[in-house]
Parts: sequence; C-alpha cells; structure tokens
Amino acid sequence: MNIFIGSLPFRVKEEELKGFFEEYGEVASCRIITDKFSGRSKGYGFIEMPDDDQALKAIEELNGSEVDGRTIVVNKAEERKEGERRSGGGGNFRGGNNRGGGNRGGGGYNRGGDRRREE
Repeated sequence: MNIFIGSLPFRVKEEELKGFFEEYGEVASCRIITDKFSGRSKGYGFIEMPDDDQALKAIEELNGSEVDGRTIVVNKAEERKEGERRSGGGGNFRGGNNRGGGNRGGGGYNRGGDRRREE
C-alpha cells in the first residue's frame, strides 16, 4: 500500500521517516519530496508497505501524531488517474515555464504606489 505523509518538518530525513513506519512492518520504499531547484523538502512524502494490514495499522497509529513539534497527516495515497496533471488544472492550464499567464502587463498589487490625488 502506498501511504501519503504530509505536514512533515523540513529537517526530517528519509531514514528517520522510514524508521517510524518500520515499527509496524516492512517498508519497501520511502521518499520525501524535494524542490528540484533548492533540494529542500516540500514537507511531504510517501511510504510503500507491501502488507496492507500493517500499512493500515501504521496509518491509524501515526495519523495526527507529532514529529518535531508538528502534527503530521498520514493516509492512504490516492492513485493518479491516467493523464491527470499534477497541477490540478484541467485542459485550460495557462502559463508554463513560470512566466505567468495571459496577462503580460504590469503585474503585482498596488504597483506604482497610491494614485489618489490630494487636493
């Protein structure tokens, strides 16, 4: 069973996370998701446990538990459907390459300062 773990402290390492789950049974794999540019943890990861009963027990026991002062979220990972995008956007996704969407002008809130006239 594939298990999602969220709200992880950024300093938790894969070996430490794996150790939490090994108390409940065999762990086939452990992966903390990191930012591809900085290498910093994104605060969530996945554990794969081959025995579903052990995995369900780990989910039940660890969901809502505290790790380094943070309450973690542990639940069964949802399988992505074929062709589903990670962004969550449908076929109308605009932007890409982190260059913004269709609005190319100005940008930002209150850009240019306060435009009210004082008389």
